[in-house]
Amino acid sequence: MPGTLYIVATPIGNLDDLTQRALSVLRQVDVIACEDTRHTRKLLTHFGIDARTVSYHEHNETSRATELADLLTAGRDVAVVSDAGTPLISDPGFRIVRAAIERGISIVPIPGASAFVTALAASGLASDQIFFGGFLPARATARRIKLEEIRSLNATVIFYEAPHRIAGALRDAHEVLGNRPAVVARELTKLHEEFARGTLSELANLFSDANRARGEVVLMIAGADSVADIDDQSGTESISSRFAKSMVQLQEKGLDEKTALKQAARELGLKRDEAYRLLVAQKNRRQK
Repeated sequence: MPGTLYIVATPIGNLDDLTQRALSVLRQVDVIACEDTRHTRKLLTHFGIDARTVSYHEHNETSRATELADLLTAGRDVAVVSDAGTPLISDPGFRIVRAAIERGISIVPIPGASAFVTALAASGLASDQIFFGGFLPARATARRIKLEEIRSLNATVIFYEAPHRIAGALRDAHEVLGNRPAVVARELTKLHEEFARGTLSELANLFSDANRARGEVVLMIAGADSVADIDDQSGTESISSRFAKSMVQLQEKGLDEKTALKQAARELGLKRDEAYRLLVAQKNRRQK
């Protein structure tokens, strides 16, 4: 009989957040595949677990996935862990899961901590609809393009960011998305846990000090339906306002809503679904 592949969530900071089920699995499996064996060894030692570990990270993921799949086929049980949180969520693990599926091997997720879910729960931002975008691109141009892609989403958008890039990310988000409400969460579940809340411009100013941001960072930004018509900091007209004005002007010329929507989207360089979401958001605001 083949073995079982376990996807095990580990703490994002506080070791007491490791679940009893995760402990049980880590004690019984034949091999633990770790993003960093040294980091995971500290966790295992804390709980008195003496298990075989192998490295499984972005640089060896392809070859190691095949090796682990062979072990599973031979009847060995394997657990995959990342340095913190749930594997595969902006961390390695996808290739071994795919390999296990192709071989008909059972995959069992062991739920636990996830940084973006933990941050969202205490953010104070809407949580009924969310978009998780992983890590923002490191280069400013690519980062702006990514932000442009999600600017019309009527959902709270969530990104991971490195502490030394958070100030630039906040400035770019302000310029591309408008002055939306946002939250920066850092050092979650640790001694210096912090939630900084405010507008994007306020947070960009707060984190302009290079020493202000330390540790892992989660950036959460309110959806498109929260954008004010005019950015109160820079006076820059938001995409929402420009779209609304374009729709009014086109419909005053006698165009029906559908035709006006298509033309306004074309004039502003929006995809049709982006323009439609802006239209729905504006209708919802008028009804409130």
